[in-house]
Amino acid sequence: YGLFEYSAADNYTLQINPLSGMANDDHLRYFKFIGRVCGMAVYHGKLVDGFFIRPFYKMMLGRKINLKDMEAVDSEYYRSLKYILDSDPRDLELTFSVDEEHFGETVEVDLIPNGQKIAVTNANKREYIERIINWRFVSRVEHQMCAFLEGFNDLIPLETLQLFDANELELLMCGLQDINVHDWKANTLYKGEYHINHPVIVNFWKTLYTFTNELRSRLLQFVTGTSRVPMNGFVELWGSAGPQKFTIESWGNIDQLPRAHTCFNRLDLP
Repeated sequence: YGLFEYSAADNYTLQINPLSGMANDDHLRYFKFIGRVCGMAVYHGKLVDGFFIRPFYKMMLGRKINLKDMEAVDSEYYRSLKYILDSDPRDLELTFSVDEEHFGETVEVDLIPNGQKIAVTNANKREYIERIINWRFVSRVEHQMCAFLEGFNDLIPLETLQLFDANELELLMCGLQDINVHDWKANTLYKGEYHINHPVIVNFWKTLYTFTNELRSRLLQFVTGTSRVPMNGFVELWGSAGPQKFTIESWGNIDQLPRAHTCFNRLDLP
C-alpha cells in the first residue's frame, strides 16, 4: 500500500514513506490502523514482525533526533552534514532549502520561510543541520506519524512509554530474536591486528557466548543500529553501501571504551 519503505542503509528496517499520500488516498486511516495493531500487540505482550529505523522510536517517545541518528539510516547524508559541521559551508553555496523528488519531479522546499534566499554560513550551519534532520525524519511524515500515534494511543497511553529509551522501545515492540552466536562468529571480519585466534577476539567470543539473548541483542543494536538479524542470518547483514559483514577492528588502548560505526557494522575494540 506504499505506506513504508526500506531505509537507505539496508533492506530489513522500515521507515515511513513520505509520499504515501500519493500512493494511497486513505493512507492516514491505514497508519492509524497500524498504530492500533502495534498498540494491541504491546498490550497483549505480542511482537510486531518488523523493525523500524531508530528515529521512528524516538518520534514515538517525543525525543529529539540528532545527527548521530542519521548515521545508521543514511550514511551518505550523514557524511555530508558532518562535513558541513566541521568545515566552512560558504563555498558550497547552500541555502535553507532542500530538493525533494516527487515521482521524477524535483521540487525545492524551504526549511524556513524564504529559505531559498538565506545562505548557510558558519554562524547558522548548526541550525541548518537541525532543520535538515527535522525535514528528513519528522516534517515530511508528520501527518502519518500523528495518525500512527493516535491509533497506538487508543490502546497504550503514550505517556507510559516515557519509561523507555528508543532501544528499549524497539525491544518492547519487536522483541528478541534467537541470536545464533556460531553464525555471528562465522560471518565476522577482522581488521588491524585482530584475527580469529587473537586473545582479545577469543575473549570477545567467550564473553558473547555467556550473554543472555537480550544482551546479545543490545550489542548487535549498538554496532548495527538495530537488534534485527536478517532472515537468512548474519551472512546477509547490510551496511550503508550494500552487503557488509559484522566487523571488529583493533583501535585505541585499554583505557578507552569500544565504539561503533553503525553504517559499516563495525565495532572498534581496544
